[in-house]
Amino acid sequence: MGVTPKIAPSMLSSDFANLASEAHRMLNCGADWLHMDIMDGHFVPNLTIGAPVIESLRKHTKAYLDCHLMVTNPLDYVEPLAKAGASGFTFHVEISKNNWKELVQRIKSHGMKPGVALKPGTPIGEVYPLVCIFPPLVLIWSHLYSWILLSSFIFCEYRESLCINLRTDTISLD
Repeated sequence: MGVTPKIAPSMLSSDFANLASEAHRMLNCGADWLHMDIMDGHFVPNLTIGAPVIESLRKHTKAYLDCHLMVTNPLDYVEPLAKAGASGFTFHVEISKNNWKELVQRIKSHGMKPGVALKPGTPIGEVYPLVCIFPPLVLIWSHLYSWILLSSFIFCEYRESLCINLRTDTISLD
């Protein structure tokens, strides 16, 4: 099976006053998906967007909204994000080790595609049980959270639904 690349720029770098036009600009430039970084201020230090922003953006695009949840309670986000129009729901294996089967079932039952993410330092083997049960999107951070998110690209490896996220988050601008 060949590799089918998917390009998913992080919308966190967008001008939020013009999010719909930024999304259209990314899609017109060749993006396949729109990557939505959702942070709760606990799992990672920043607080970003939530279901209301996804719902607002969904009114302006039919694009695949790839929601990457960097939150301590991902189960609390399943229903709100599904109602808001999220396409994919990527949770962190580090926070979901004890309930990932329930989480995956809920994500699927709400019509979204599940994905699993892991931080640097987390052994890749942590996701093997999930990949063996269902072929998710797999998101790998190149490092811990950066204040500068320049781009985010997702390239499918293995299967169309098993992906690796490669980031250029920390590039020296000096």
